[in-house]
Amino acid sequence: MRTVIVGAGVAGLMTGRALAEAGHEVVLLDKGRAPGGRLATRRIGRATLDHGAQFFTVRTPAFGAHVERWTSSGLVREWCRGFAEDDGHPRYAVTGGMNALSKHLAAGLDVRCSTLVFAIRAGEESAWSVGLDDGTGIAADAIVLTCPLPQSFSLLITAGIELPPDLRMTDYDRTLALLAVLDRPPAIPPPGGVQDADETFSFIGDNEAKGVSSVPAATFHARPDWSLARWDQPTGEIHAELIERARPWLGAAAVAESQVKRWRFATPKQVWPEPCWRAPDSPGPLVLAGDAFAGPRVEGAALSGLAAAAALEGS
Repeated sequence: MRTVIVGAGVAGLMTGRALAEAGHEVVLLDKGRAPGGRLATRRIGRATLDHGAQFFTVRTPAFGAHVERWTSSGLVREWCRGFAEDDGHPRYAVTGGMNALSKHLAAGLDVRCSTLVFAIRAGEESAWSVGLDDGTGIAADAIVLTCPLPQSFSLLITAGIELPPDLRMTDYDRTLALLAVLDRPPAIPPPGGVQDADETFSFIGDNEAKGVSSVPAATFHARPDWSLARWDQPTGEIHAELIERARPWLGAAAVAESQVKRWRFATPKQVWPEPCWRAPDSPGPLVLAGDAFAGPRVEGAALSGLAAAAALEGS
């Protein structure tokens, strides 16, 4: 079976690995410059900053088995067990930044980045034809869509696939993020992370304290309502306001260099009750997966990807 997976984030990569290990041909397509999705890491000078997911947890044995292997290999390590207090649940960080995990998952797979899928149609010699914006197409026996649901919905129009209303109407919270390289450590308390920090920030992360950056560098995630209210403002205005609102957390540190990142599909506002969705009565197997199915976390996206692979294997 040749499967085309649209989206090379956590869900897509986990689907691809599972299918490839089962002997299937897999092609992953992603419009970004590198795989990873929410496993996003930015390097600014000597600093390394995670700007998507800041850590992940393990709540299920299925995901725990993968994390145990990653931990044994040194790819993943425990960062802490809570921020304001120890709640007993390990928070895991990735050595070198979160996108090192996506690179590990992508190794050996046919991942094609900077590739924009334009349309999905029933194929002539295969079940599906995946059209790209350069006018070329890829034949597929099966398709898995792991991109945000609004993007999946637009692709399915040409495929003649109707989504259930609850899936079709799924909306996402947005996040504006400030990435700041500093001249000294900030006033972020141990272990280097603050959840629900204040009226502006939902999370603040000290990348040096987390063991990701070799120099002081902090990530500030603005709350969804704050981000939405300012989303259409010029980036320069957003940048200046984020710097000002971050000052109480910087202490004596000065900002040496900084950037603003826009995360349009940060968190789904609704979660589908099943870990994936398979289209009925389609020309060939077509499955939707991602963090809008098993939960808006790294673990949820991973479990959804595994469920999508299992759904195809059972077809």
